Amino acid sequence: MPTMIAPDVNDPRIQAAVAELQAAIQERFPSAEFSLTYREDPEPGIYLNATVDVENLDEVTDPIVSRLVDMQVDEGLPVYVIAGWPERRIIEYLRRQKSGAFAGMPAIVTS
Repeated sequence: MPTMIAPDVNDPRIQAAVAELQAAIQERFPSAEFSLTYREDPEPGIYLNATVDVENLDEVTDPIVSRLVDMQVDEGLPVYVIAGWPERRIIEYLRRQKSGAFAGMPAIVTS
């Protein structure tokens, strides 16, 4: 198992990993929006933030989780994916929560 490389957004290996993950998400969710951030917490790394208007965010991450783990464990790439809702869906979730009608709605963010 290789050691994690430094989380450098300019590293071609990280750029390739991010492009691969983004393409896999965008293939299923063409209207997904993406941003890239460096974070120290919970793990130092490059985070691909995918904003997707889908009720269950697991639909975004489940198809890529195996490949993501391979990138992290086998290739030593500090790349992570965070799926989140657009503002409209978050507001809807909060309204349902306030009214008590949110049973069955998934968490706001998964990774």
